[in-house]
Amino acid sequence: MTVTPQPRPSPQQPPAALQQVAGLLQGEAVGRIVAASADLSLVIDADGVIRDAVVGAELEAETVAGWLGRRWIDTVTVESRPKIDALLRDARAEGVTRWRQVNHPSPDGADLPIRYASIRPSEDGPILVLGRDMRAVAALQRRLLETQQALERDYERLRAAETRYRLLFQISGEPVLVVDAGTRRVAEVNPAAARLLGRPAKRITGQDAVDLFDAGSVRALEAQFAALRATGQAAEIRATLPHGRGEVTVSASLFRGEGGASVLMQLVADPVAAMAGPDQEAPTAAVLEAMPEGFVVTDTSRRVLMANAAFLELAQLATAGQARGRSLDQWLGRDETEAQALFATLVDHGAVRRFATVIRGAYGGVEDVEVAAVSVAGPRPCLGFAIRPAPRRIPEGRPGVGREVPRSVEQMTELVGRVSMKTLVRETTDLIEKLCIEAALRITRDNRASAAEMLGLSRQGLYVKMRRYGVGDLDDPVEDV
Repeated sequence: MTVTPQPRPSPQQPPAALQQVAGLLQGEAVGRIVAASADLSLVIDADGVIRDAVVGAELEAETVAGWLGRRWIDTVTVESRPKIDALLRDARAEGVTRWRQVNHPSPDGADLPIRYASIRPSEDGPILVLGRDMRAVAALQRRLLETQQALERDYERLRAAETRYRLLFQISGEPVLVVDAGTRRVAEVNPAAARLLGRPAKRITGQDAVDLFDAGSVRALEAQFAALRATGQAAEIRATLPHGRGEVTVSASLFRGEGGASVLMQLVADPVAAMAGPDQEAPTAAVLEAMPEGFVVTDTSRRVLMANAAFLELAQLATAGQARGRSLDQWLGRDETEAQALFATLVDHGAVRRFATVIRGAYGGVEDVEVAAVSVAGPRPCLGFAIRPAPRRIPEGRPGVGREVPRSVEQMTELVGRVSMKTLVRETTDLIEKLCIEAALRITRDNRASAAEMLGLSRQGLYVKMRRYGVGDLDDPVEDV
């Protein structure tokens, strides 16, 4: 017996067995099947008016009842109207249209998302529309977005915490090593520890921590690491540095991070032995005095404790005695507000980098400078300020004149005190608009329709702003899709 393979039915054409069953069904049974297969069923007449509706258990009947007798297109939001036109236009007896999601305005303020498909059983008959409630999917999408935003916020907090840790690790005056607890290899070393050990930091990283000390201290260090691995605690020990650099007190603490255990080793040197070491460094005061950039140390009230020659030259002072004991505010900042902003940032964050301001000399001279500052805690807390002249820039034409948008924030800050605040705010707004438009075009790969939607602008509005700021090529004949 030969079996002839039957062709597979198309997605729009039900199998022959289903057609045979459908032919046996009466009108009431068909209606029940339709109602059970969809969350919402609508009957639309030739004029696009909703004549009847069957609502599932998940939808509110009161909401749908208000649609009866109204044009279907009038019950949806503005952006969904083209989809309703397509559903009515494409309805045929030969098959169901493709599914399209539309949004209905809701009395509680949140749109009601429904996914529709339509079919016209007969050429001159009404259109049957089947709808599926998409609120559960929309809720999942919102939760996904909220989760992504929460992860981004957590990532920013972790990155800020890491930055603070690394800053404190680098500026700390106490020698500190971070060592892998399993292998005893040095993972990180701060500058103070590198100076104490007399080696560059990159030559210390990766070495066995025990090898950094004299051979006579190896047994004590190994016992300290063994106690850490066994109990998580270890007593302080005395160890000797090689090449006659003296003795240090070694304290070790165990902590876990990034899936493994690490040891924080703190070295406390004997000050007398450290000064007597053969490789001692040049006195700090002499180094700071010879620096070509201004350096000032103040107390927490910002009164000058020490100032080098480069700062005296910027402030037009003859001797350090003229600066000692006086407030740094007297020379730093265009006005009191700018100086207070610098000091407030220093108090809040512990460090400031590349703060653009001016030094006002004793005889009226004004010098543009960049300030880096740090707050140091300890028995005698103090503030340190490194001040260097700002790089000289040749302006390419005065910004803020005419309609040209400033090229950078630095240009905007240069206008403070030269133009009115109203003009400065207007130019700043133009700069931000230009940067946002450039970013949107870059993200969408120059798809202007998508960029306009991302920025919340109409396409014509985007073109107007692109012409205004000279962004993109508006003569491009390629159509955005």
